[in-house]
Amino acid sequence: MLIASLLKSGLLPIDFTIFGTIIPNMVKSIHDTLTRALLRLLKPLVRVLLRNGIAYGSFAELAKKTYVDVAFESFARNGKKQTVSQASALTGLTRKETKRLHELEGPQPGGNEQRYNRAVRVISGWLNDPLFHDADGRPADLPLEGETGSFAALVKKYSGDITTQAMLAVLLAAASVEKTPQGVRLVQHAYLPGNDPGEKLAILGNDTAELVATIDHNLLAEPSARRFQRKVSNLRVRADALPAFRALSAEKAQALLEELDAWLTAHEAQASDDGDAASARYVSLGIYFFERGPDKEDDS
Repeated sequence: MLIASLLKSGLLPIDFTIFGTIIPNMVKSIHDTLTRALLRLLKPLVRVLLRNGIAYGSFAELAKKTYVDVAFESFARNGKKQTVSQASALTGLTRKETKRLHELEGPQPGGNEQRYNRAVRVISGWLNDPLFHDADGRPADLPLEGETGSFAALVKKYSGDITTQAMLAVLLAAASVEKTPQGVRLVQHAYLPGNDPGEKLAILGNDTAELVATIDHNLLAEPSARRFQRKVSNLRVRADALPAFRALSAEKAQALLEELDAWLTAHEAQASDDGDAASARYVSLGIYFFERGPDKEDDS
């Protein structure tokens, strides 16, 4: 009755009733879309969790801890320090639970993540650093030991404090290198973890998080500030053509990634230049291949 009276008096624009309907419907539509997206995202993740013995209780604790961490890190009001009360209201958790989770130490980075990152840096250095190239500018076969131009020197320069033999074992297990009578030869221009499930699972956290963070950025950013996020797909590819496409996509993607890796290496901030080093940023670009059978409508 009040709204009708205000409309008749002209004090309330008619658009109010339109927005009063549209806005809740819009919010519901967004929530429904996000719910469907979350279910699609969770299905392959839950398969990985169940396969590796992570039960729902452990996942729920991690989810609650993440809600609290993000509330404190990204949702403080007006740039002020976040409070337990505000984080509790935002997450829907009790103040007691919010305080407990905020004070709870999260898992520290493990050896799998460090080995993966260091192995990637070693191969990148081998591909792009002229100190480890032959006369034709290609990655050279390296003697195992030596102050310069050796595998030991490569490992020392690009992998921190890991030992030469430890890095050699990692790269041999992944079939990235092979031993020769003269030393070590690079046989794959990329590092893909071998039989170590821990390293493969480390990629799950790193690469999936980067993709989701890019999507999150693009949801909020102005068009000119959006990050590149594309894929090519086709619903009706002949089954007998898939092996050829797998080979073609791997070849083209590897060539592109090597080109981009060389560009990034050429534009690295140097430790000797304090200004460049202080403003250095981490960037990455990923490419993936996916397929599903004709009897499935999603990745479940």
